[in-house]
Amino acid sequence: MKSSETFEELVRAEFTPKSTFLNTATNALLPARTVTALQDAVRLRAEGRPLDPLYDDVEASRAAYARLAGVPVERVAVGATVTLYTALIAASLRPGAEVLTVENDFASVVNPFHVRGDLKVRAVPLERLADSVGPDTALVAVSAVQSADGRIADLPALREAAREHGARTYVDLSQAIGWLPVDAGAFDYSVTIVYKWLLGPHGGAFLAVPEDFGDLVPVQAAWAAAEKPWDSAYGPVAELAHSARRFDVSPALFTYAGLRTSLELVEEIGVDAVHAHDVSLADRFRAGLVARGHEPVPSPGSAIVSVPGLGRLQPELSRAGFALSDRAGHLRASFHLYNTPADVDRLLEALPG
Repeated sequence: MKSSETFEELVRAEFTPKSTFLNTATNALLPARTVTALQDAVRLRAEGRPLDPLYDDVEASRAAYARLAGVPVERVAVGATVTLYTALIAASLRPGAEVLTVENDFASVVNPFHVRGDLKVRAVPLERLADSVGPDTALVAVSAVQSADGRIADLPALREAAREHGARTYVDLSQAIGWLPVDAGAFDYSVTIVYKWLLGPHGGAFLAVPEDFGDLVPVQAAWAAAEKPWDSAYGPVAELAHSARRFDVSPALFTYAGLRTSLELVEEIGVDAVHAHDVSLADRFRAGLVARGHEPVPSPGSAIVSVPGLGRLQPELSRAGFALSDRAGHLRASFHLYNTPADVDRLLEALPG
């Protein structure tokens, strides 16, 4: 992106919200180009034409995500949900292994470790995560940005602590990638869904794995995970993919047809530009809250702002045209590239104080 004018022009061309939409942490607005791509994909199937272009969209999306995540495309698997990839990682652990998690992290990141029943799952405050890694820790699982309140994990400290104790790391980037520059290659495993900050439709997820696959067993593997998928539709798969595709599941083709264009937009604008824009709006909101006598959850540098005690206002604000979330009694606002300072000021004027 060459200028702020280009940023504004791209956003105006792609988004036409009918509300003051401050809820990307739940799901993003779809760009106009993505809506068109989805319509084209549906028409392709409705008319009985070959679906080959939709499979091409899957691979283009995989490559674009790899660039955004900073990992080789061979290390990226295509799936559907964070939960299923967490379950894959949980299945790889030995009985009795210790999994270190964060208190009140998103359920998709932690629950599959609990339901196994034979793992030692320990939860600590986010601020104590790196200090809590010990010699018995087999895996640390954490969201890079906490869904409930926007707090950002100290991932460099976690990486060093895990390396010191020989623990693996599993980081959920769902509330980060798309606005926060990330280096997925710094961790053993990382995962994201695509319908939040990446501006995609529901139904897609990516998993990044180490070059040696990190001891993961592709227990969910079927034809899509084969080295030659179309030769592997019947009977046992003779040869798994030599790349992270061995962790693929049959892709939701419409999702990836739309996602391809969403990721093109994110790359066209640039994550650094999105980061600067989103955080400046969140900082404006934080300052306005304090001026009105409200104290947000401390989350410096985050695009998500959570205000204790104001979650009760969410229904009233929704009727007034604001899209926000109530999370555990907190009012959660999340700011993305289609938001403006005017959106922030309208919300502040609507709050008590």
